[in-house]
Amino acid sequence: MRFPLRTLAALLAAAGTIAAHAAVSADEAKALTSTLTAVGGEKAANKDGTIPAYTGGNTTAPAGFKAGDGIRPDPFAGDKPRFSVDAKNMGQYAGSLTEGTKALLQKYPDFRVDVYPTHRSVAFPKYVTDNTLKNATRAKTVNEGRSMEGAHAGFPFPIPKTGNEAMWNHLVRFNGPAYEAKYRNLNVDANGRVALATEGMSVQEYPFWDASKTETDTYWKLKLTYTGPARRAGEALLLQDPLDLGTKDRRAWSYLPGQRRVKVAPDLSHDTPNPGTAGATTFDDTFIFNGSMERYDFKLVGKKEMLVPYNAYKAVYGAKQDDLLKPNFLNPDMVRWELHRVWVVEATLKEGKRHVYSKRTFYLDEDSWSALASDEYDARGQLWRAGFAYMAPTYDLPAPYTDMFGHYDLVGRVYSLTGFIAETGGMRQTKALPEREWTADALAGAGIR
Repeated sequence: MRFPLRTLAALLAAAGTIAAHAAVSADEAKALTSTLTAVGGEKAANKDGTIPAYTGGNTTAPAGFKAGDGIRPDPFAGDKPRFSVDAKNMGQYAGSLTEGTKALLQKYPDFRVDVYPTHRSVAFPKYVTDNTLKNATRAKTVNEGRSMEGAHAGFPFPIPKTGNEAMWNHLVRFNGPAYEAKYRNLNVDANGRVALATEGMSVQEYPFWDASKTETDTYWKLKLTYTGPARRAGEALLLQDPLDLGTKDRRAWSYLPGQRRVKVAPDLSHDTPNPGTAGATTFDDTFIFNGSMERYDFKLVGKKEMLVPYNAYKAVYGAKQDDLLKPNFLNPDMVRWELHRVWVVEATLKEGKRHVYSKRTFYLDEDSWSALASDEYDARGQLWRAGFAYMAPTYDLPAPYTDMFGHYDLVGRVYSLTGFIAETGGMRQTKALPEREWTADALAGAGIR
């Protein structure tokens, strides 16, 4: 069948409209100054008060914190658990547990969840909240949700209507415009043996949050320089993700000392085994989810009250490696859980696409948009891995921080922990590096041993 040119143009325009999701109306956005927080969380407490009303978050450093220090003391160290969930009483709390949490409780009789009073401690600089209000009425997704445009220096979709919009809030989440940390990635095998997968220096920047610019094409940059174990020392990795992930690919380069050259690394994405965790996780397991959304259909299920790791300062900043990493799971004495409202997003593998996970469920914190937990299913539809991010907001620069995260392999009975910083100096907010530091040549200079 042949269409007149005018008719064909109209059909193409309609198709473009279907592929793009527009921002909310000005009337809808008014909720961000009334019933919702500035980034889209519910201001009010829940019915029984176990989730308190939002009052602005925590911006006061506790006694003992030194300005500029990378280690942050726990502002809630005096809290005691309200109750604990274990294999015996988990049925009472089943509606508030992720499938991964339930599986851990069922598999390991000694595993437990210590639930503390809920503190809505997340806070943001004023420019973040101001720009979020502006973005609400101008941001949109295109290319079937895989790309995002019309937003800068604020959350793009504080009132999400689709799963892709909610996931974009997570992808550009605010940890600060630039920060660095010396870190360790650790794996624990089925016999309880701890192995160092990698250690090194991580430098991250989010040009998306640079308020001095009006826009940017790249929302995230990562540079890793490995210092251990000995066989990996001197290797380096550089990644850059564009906002237009629907039509452009992640740019990635790696440096191997033995070859003395930088190589383009196009496969450092999706379900490629992550060498940073010695293959224990996929690349897009990073930060619970990371990178392009092209292989899944994302469905926004809605909000639920869930038990998730939160205000986990003891694990993130105060733990000793040998005390935290125990056989089968992290030491329950050192992991704080709280009841929070989260957005639930289900990701189902698209027909014709390939990934080791056939389905994934993500749990995004309403106050920070950070993914705090995930359930990953294998090709047979069976629960395979469970991911958790350990939220510990910074109060010097008000920002969430969820870069320590881990995944439990429920089949292999092993687990990995990424971003352990408590014994290596913690995390420091920094200034953006010059653009010349984000080139392949600079990567070679940084990686040479």
